[in-house]
Amino acid sequence: MTPEPAANSVANSAPLGQARRMVSVVQNVAIDCADAYELACFWSRVTGGPLHPEDRPGAPEAQVILPEGPVLHFNQVPEPKTGKNRLHLCLRPQTSREEEVERLLGLGATLAVDRREPGGAGWAVLADPEGNEFCVLRSASDRAAMGA
Repeated sequence: MTPEPAANSVANSAPLGQARRMVSVVQNVAIDCADAYELACFWSRVTGGPLHPEDRPGAPEAQVILPEGPVLHFNQVPEPKTGKNRLHLCLRPQTSREEEVERLLGLGATLAVDRREPGGAGWAVLADPEGNEFCVLRSASDRAAMGA
């Protein structure tokens, strides 16, 4: 005798004869930091997304609302960042990669690792003011100019 599927199984949650796909939606990307409001302000300038209207200096949490995709959520934590990020953001600029790297350096980012190649391929690894690494990829126009 075949056992019955569990009450929460895909087989029991879909209309007869159809398998319903069970998925989760990414609500936000949480970033631990020493100063949630200040780091959110930096990322607001990077992305052009506004801060959540209730965010204030000194608050333990702050958010950057992006036009598409998940919210960037900043959590103030007591311990400093240690080691390399296991998860990071990759940015595709609307201008050239080189222009965007210069803009981000001007906002307070630092160049962590330069993976750009002489022919134009590659990316730049930057760090935000608290040391969280992120990548700047080639823009669509950079890629088109290279034929890739």
